[in-house]
Amino acid sequence: MRELERNHSSDTPPCTEAALESVAVVGRGRLGTALARALGEAGYAVAGPLGRDPEVTGAQVVLLCVPDGEIAAAAAALPAGAPVGHCSGATGLDALAPHEAFSLHPLMTVTPAGAHFAGAGAAIAGTTPRALNLAATLADALQMRAVQISDGDRAAYHAAASIASNFLITLEAAAERLASSAGADRALLVPLVRATVENWATLGPERALTGPVARGDELTVARQRSAIAQRAGDLLPLFDALVDATRVLAGRETNAAQRPAEVNRARMALA
Repeated sequence: MRELERNHSSDTPPCTEAALESVAVVGRGRLGTALARALGEAGYAVAGPLGRDPEVTGAQVVLLCVPDGEIAAAAAALPAGAPVGHCSGATGLDALAPHEAFSLHPLMTVTPAGAHFAGAGAAIAGTTPRALNLAATLADALQMRAVQISDGDRAAYHAAASIASNFLITLEAAAERLASSAGADRALLVPLVRATVENWATLGPERALTGPVARGDELTVARQRSAIAQRAGDLLPLFDALVDATRVLAGRETNAAQRPAEVNRARMALA
């Protein structure tokens, strides 16, 4: 992975923001709708978001915002001519053959309310220097930070995005459920979550880590585990996996036989 170097030394004429004026966006889902709006606000003539079997004549580039499994079919239905891009984080450019292809994956969550792309990352790739430059130009227009991701790295990149965003929501849902059992609501956790994310962004994971596992307070961890077993037993595998991963991050990885005897006794008493 590397941040794109805007180098126009190839034989392919560079496509600058001034040269690129029109974009056709195919796909009427959340991302297609949000990108069509944002590109229009950035000054492009935008056709779309368009539905299936779209008329895209006249557009300088076509941007597919369709589910990953439909990218190849959508690309195959397009006439030859304009470069074609997709917005998938995990799919390679071969799905767009035989078109001159690029990808632009905004590293930003998109809800029914839309999305703000300015300041977000964007994974880009291209089959030609011109196609890569097109992806970078669109990212720049949306004020995103363009980073080139190779096809071989896309699955790992996308998994990182899922952990950072999607799985965070799953984790917070579990926290919200436990808090509710104690009479606390989501709003009580929100400032903590926001501060934690800011600390992680500023300090990095090791320095941002706090809590009983980081302190080596295994007795408190045992009490927490007992409470979860009583109130939400299905969350125990998740809790145990997170505790183990947090011990490693904190440099406190030990197996059960190595833990202090009083901790093992506490776990037995609380079980």
